[in-house]
Amino acid sequence: MTDLAPHVVTNPRLGSWVAVAGGAESPVVEVRVGKAELGQGIATALAQLAADALELPLDRIRMVAPHTALGPDQGLTAGSLSVLQTGPALAHVGGVVRALAGPTCPVEEYVARIAALDPGLDLTTVAPLAPVAAVAVGRSEPRLDLPDKVLGRPRFLADLRPEGLLHGRVLRPPSVGAALRSVPDGWPPRDGSPLASSGTEARVTLVRDGSFVGVVGEREADVDRALEQLRRDVTWDERDLLPDADDLPGWLRSGTHEEVPVLDEEDAPGPGPGVVEASYSRPFLAHASIAPSAGLAVWTEAGVHVSSHSQGIHGLRDAIAATLDLEPATVVVEHVENAGCYGHNAADDAAFDAVLLARAVPGRPVLLRWTRPDELTWGPLAPAMTATLRARLDGGRITGWSHDVWSTGHSARPGYAGQPGLLAGADLAAPLPLPPSTDPPPAAGGGTTRNALPAYDVGPRRVVGHRKTDSPLRTSAMRALGAHLNVFAIESFMDELAETAGVDPVAFRLDHLTDLRARHVVAEAARLAGWDDEPPEDTGRGLAYARYKDRGAHCAIVADVEVTDEVVVRRLVVVADVGRVVNPDGARNQLEGGATQATSWTLKERMGFDSRRLLGTDWEAYPVLRFSEAPEVTVHLVDSDAPSTGAGEAAQGPTSAAIANAVHRALGVRVRDLPLTHDAVVRAIEQSD
Repeated sequence: MTDLAPHVVTNPRLGSWVAVAGGAESPVVEVRVGKAELGQGIATALAQLAADALELPLDRIRMVAPHTALGPDQGLTAGSLSVLQTGPALAHVGGVVRALAGPTCPVEEYVARIAALDPGLDLTTVAPLAPVAAVAVGRSEPRLDLPDKVLGRPRFLADLRPEGLLHGRVLRPPSVGAALRSVPDGWPPRDGSPLASSGTEARVTLVRDGSFVGVVGEREADVDRALEQLRRDVTWDERDLLPDADDLPGWLRSGTHEEVPVLDEEDAPGPGPGVVEASYSRPFLAHASIAPSAGLAVWTEAGVHVSSHSQGIHGLRDAIAATLDLEPATVVVEHVENAGCYGHNAADDAAFDAVLLARAVPGRPVLLRWTRPDELTWGPLAPAMTATLRARLDGGRITGWSHDVWSTGHSARPGYAGQPGLLAGADLAAPLPLPPSTDPPPAAGGGTTRNALPAYDVGPRRVVGHRKTDSPLRTSAMRALGAHLNVFAIESFMDELAETAGVDPVAFRLDHLTDLRARHVVAEAARLAGWDDEPPEDTGRGLAYARYKDRGAHCAIVADVEVTDEVVVRRLVVVADVGRVVNPDGARNQLEGGATQATSWTLKERMGFDSRRLLGTDWEAYPVLRFSEAPEVTVHLVDSDAPSTGAGEAAQGPTSAAIANAVHRALGVRVRDLPLTHDAVVRAIEQSD
């Protein structure tokens, strides 16, 4: 056999993918995957793919969350790759099962035959049957995960209440690089303290390993009270390590860098006469999930069992084992949903915190929950970025292009740089320092340089990334990685070049696009948004386009904004070509959510800090878009037979650029630094005078 699905080659056992469960009257086929449901609806889409692959009704499929001891290792749930990677694997698994079990019999008999198959069967040794006509795929099947969430049934990690549960909290340092100086002898205090007077001291246990400090107890209220007392009693040594928050572009361009050359074609433009040049930037961003991260762990003689909302449970397992010198086989990690995010948040760190606390109370499960301030300031941040673009224009056409982008690294996931990379690991008495953030390899789309190549015909091109390697802040993957800033810069610059050339921005783009799918989404977005209609007074209309990772989904967005005292986004029209659509409603959800989150980044989000501490500790200091501020989002999916691509990260860059372009068309001034706050717009107006 040739062209085997890569994830079948690396996970060849049948039992890693399918099993049969349920009673004899109504058995179901459990489908095990390594891609996690994060709230993005992937479990439903994969169930549809599995149903068609196995030639079963959808109600006979039960999806099983990722589990290191039961399911396949599919790496990370990231990069908009879940359908692209899992679809071919499920097609092969289903084809083999149908070849061996014969779906022509009644469903109950067919499922019984599946149950009789050898779970140790090597899937690479059996020729699969050809795929059958789609029945479930292409339909807007209801989300499998929503009933529990809407009805408030226990589903999330924070809902788990196993027998013997203890609650845990960890005291994080007050600032980056702070070292624990002292914990009072005999803590928790016994006499004359709020803890002693309430009796809490008898119900909590202090856990300390180096600078790692935490508390566990029977009652969550006691643990919270103890944490606040501990915060008052413990002392730290702090240092001034953070850069000037008001000059992040200058800081990013200074210090040490790893050069990431992408392309350097002869005669690409440098600075000089006849060359248009502009620079753009974004600040550090937080994931800002609606609820803080959590982890559940129980430590026994046999090993440790962890429940986590990590997006890479196998990497987390290996990182825990490496940090604590355990055999990986003795660490079992299962995925359980919690507040989601797109990228690397504090889920892995919370899981390891839970393990460290559970180690101190063997046999008792410990549910560890982070606080809101810790979630915002100690979870990995999205990198601050800045880019300088140059282009030559000749007769209304671009005849040369240069793009330099500076950024900190876009990945610090566990194990990514050959180190465990868990936050608390750096605080232990035998510490494993956090390695510098790095970037995914170019084959995976890169990080700093993701989407830095223009999608347009622009003549000779020069594209270079500069990854800053001396940052004191831990940065890692956030939705779209470097594509957000790079697309914001490219698409803002395209509007600036169109204005310089005296050409309509949509016509200017179409003049420089040859890809038919790209041309279609741009033209269709303009048509559906009424591009040629005059917008009302004090409003502007802007457009932007990108193809995610240069090979994924095509997405064009038109934004209508109103600019008075603040920038208000009234409407977003999204046109996307994501190839074959598995679940249309799910794809629309992804694009709507991506556009809405990017609107929040564009208008509001910025992690502030002084010389020591991150200041965005709550929703006032780190504001996000409120429900009342969310724009109307209309999504149009292109009917396409191309291979399926992910929709979750396609809208980020185009949304920010479309909004910025709309602000320019409303005010006549260009705001090149995100977020587009009142102060930023006023500053741009003053600088233009």
